[in-house]
Amino acid sequence: MRILCVDVGTGTQDILVFDSRRELENSTKLVMPSPTVAIAERIRAATQRGEALLLSGVTMGGGPSHWAAMDHLRAGYSVYATPAAAQTFDDDLDSVERVGIRVVSEDEAAALANVTRVMMRDFWLEEIASALALFGAQATFDAVAIAVFDHGAAPPGYSDRVFRFEYLAERVRAEGSLAAFAFERHEIPPRLTRLQAVAQTIPADLPALVMDTAPAAVLGALEDPRVAAQERAVVVNVGNFHCLAFRLAGGHIAGLFEHHTGELSPHQLESFVRKLMAGTITNQEVFQSMGHGAVMFDPRDVQPPTFVAVTGPRRELLRRTSLRPYLAVPHGDMMLAGCFGLLRAWAARDEQVAAAVNRVLSAEC
Repeated sequence: MRILCVDVGTGTQDILVFDSRRELENSTKLVMPSPTVAIAERIRAATQRGEALLLSGVTMGGGPSHWAAMDHLRAGYSVYATPAAAQTFDDDLDSVERVGIRVVSEDEAAALANVTRVMMRDFWLEEIASALALFGAQATFDAVAIAVFDHGAAPPGYSDRVFRFEYLAERVRAEGSLAAFAFERHEIPPRLTRLQAVAQTIPADLPALVMDTAPAAVLGALEDPRVAAQERAVVVNVGNFHCLAFRLAGGHIAGLFEHHTGELSPHQLESFVRKLMAGTITNQEVFQSMGHGAVMFDPRDVQPPTFVAVTGPRRELLRRTSLRPYLAVPHGDMMLAGCFGLLRAWAARDEQVAAAVNRVLSAEC
């Protein structure tokens, strides 16, 4: 069984070609610039040439691509976008137009001349397959698993942060496990527009699983034997844009908080982690400091964990604190934690996948 796993972040896309016939050490692995970073470079090139820009495709992660598009407008050049592509920047298309991006229909987009056309999408299957083929690696797959961060499409006037955190809490209350944040394509909730968009770009004949990035990374961190050995632990994923911490007890989620990484100082992050460990963290204090929120789920879990593990590209933010967290290195590769989490999430719901994943990943522990 060959599964293409792609963990799409703000800075990088981390790629693992899982092959149940190979040792994990001999698997093909790539850490490449994320799609939003690559698209930002294409937009900047159009700005340098002084060309109008047309964004089409589907909703994807923003950040660098959004900033580049706004720089393009400030330089005095036009930006057009189809509705789905425009929702990369804001679910409210009126808000997109108010900042100067002209939203056009697919027919209008097709008729535009003298524009640089940029396709918006998080999943670059053709590019990945081409890169593999250049090295003589097999570029066919039995299934695809993709992780992206999805705020969800909040109703007009509704806080994106509240909407996102309500979703996190609902999923935990429904199932209580990290794998609850993974969906096969027919299961994706309508509110998760970015996951829906990713699924649209996966060939229909390929079985597909999509998942939120932070739970995928934390689930992958549990592949580290030292983390897996803990009955109780707090595991923190410090991403480039978002920081999410889970308090785990017996494999179940006992509490969590989520915040914007850029809004956190090391001292502030340490304080929130310590309060999560103690069970005293409140939603109000996290939200009022520009985070998403916090919640404790199981009042019976009164024994505070003493073990803290951290993963993610900005884990240095927590490493420098007096918590002295353990730097999780699942299967020797922190950057692929999300990919390992995707595999474990799929294994939790599919016996055939479980047999293949357990045979390879368990042999590495």
